[in-house]
Amino acid sequence: MPYQVIVADDQRLTRQALEAVIEKSADFVLAGAFPSASLAVEYCRRKSADLALLDIVMPGGMNGLEAAKQIRDLRPNIKIVLATSMPEVTFLRRAREIGVDSFWYKETEEVPLLSLLTRTMAGERIYPDKTPVVDVGDTSSAEFTPMELAVLRELTTGSTNKEISEKLHISVMTVNTHVQNMLTKTGYKNRVQLAVKARLEGIVIADEDADAEE
Repeated sequence: MPYQVIVADDQRLTRQALEAVIEKSADFVLAGAFPSASLAVEYCRRKSADLALLDIVMPGGMNGLEAAKQIRDLRPNIKIVLATSMPEVTFLRRAREIGVDSFWYKETEEVPLLSLLTRTMAGERIYPDKTPVVDVGDTSSAEFTPMELAVLRELTTGSTNKEISEKLHISVMTVNTHVQNMLTKTGYKNRVQLAVKARLEGIVIADEDADAEE
């Protein structure tokens, strides 16, 4: 009997592409497809499935990470695969902490989706070795330090240096130093240009933005 799969992705064309991959396989059958994470969770409250394929960045007040946590609590036997096109550096760590079975980057597709789903159902845990690297001005996302990325994440929300210092428990002077270092590395003229590029590329995504449309 084929495995029952549910899909959640807010992008209609992407969702349809995922549905097509599943429907072409003799080993899987589409049990439901949803435009939001909350609808996928609601389905799991009422019914079960064998596997949930969830996009991370979705609108509607709940992202794929939170949905994965709730589905894990509701239906521990459901295998969960998280998918994203965003190279936010914390996503891999948070997925592992939740206990997500596998993780798939849409853009790089290191492992074909159908192969990943099949191997996940066979008990494998498949994760990429690292977050994809993105060009940022004169440098790349790999050249930012963890603290620079933390500061950059807050910059994308429009926070002031004082607000960032309070959030990260560092001094305002330290915040300013990290901002200046990133501007020097990238060659950008100001923090707005840096923040816009970072958000557009998905290098860092603030918690409140993880529920916004990808």
